[in-house]
Amino acid sequence: MGQRIALATRDGAPFSAYHAPHQDARRGGLVILHAIWGVTPHIRELSDTLAEQGYEVIAPALIDAADAPFPEANTEPAILDQRMAMGEATAWGLSALPRVQTCIEALGGPVFALGFCYGGTTAWLAASRCEGLSGVSCFYGGDIIQYADETPQVPTALHFGKSDSLIPMADVEILRAAHPDLPVWLYDAGHAFVAPNGYHADSARLAMLRTLQLFQRGGGNRGEA
Repeated sequence: MGQRIALATRDGAPFSAYHAPHQDARRGGLVILHAIWGVTPHIRELSDTLAEQGYEVIAPALIDAADAPFPEANTEPAILDQRMAMGEATAWGLSALPRVQTCIEALGGPVFALGFCYGGTTAWLAASRCEGLSGVSCFYGGDIIQYADETPQVPTALHFGKSDSLIPMADVEILRAAHPDLPVWLYDAGHAFVAPNGYHADSARLAMLRTLQLFQRGGGNRGEA
């Protein structure tokens, strides 16, 4: 359904993205921010699924070069250390925000964002620092704790698994205490519970339902096809 597109930040830095046009009455634009593995088949399939529900989706490559191919697999454990180093080099999404901003500006409003793991932290930063968003949903962003003092400027929700071995519950409680006005949802699941490598069906369905409800409250209602 979707296809690869070429974009550039305001300062002219090129990057690639996956674009899925809305297939139903339009609800708005949606920026999907990938986990450390990149614009994987899972991210592309999710983009297509949400496009079928009326969202025009752009899923940018946040840490890869503009000419790098999209991954053919959802995970590649052999290159995990390399990918983590690439994520760390962006300060866990901070330096990728110009790419996110470009995607927001390429979509007609209202525009929402959701992100997973590395992208969950990037989504948190986007909620605080990017312009033009109407709602943000952050899934198991393990490095959000490094940016706990950021203040989202739009309605924002956080989703964590209770048995996530990568994110201590103590960190989640710190975030809750720092942002008592934000919904912080806990699920009976581990890390990556929306992705194939950690999928937990009940948790994934409930978290996505809550996400789409958040977007609907932010203006993501059906418009013209």
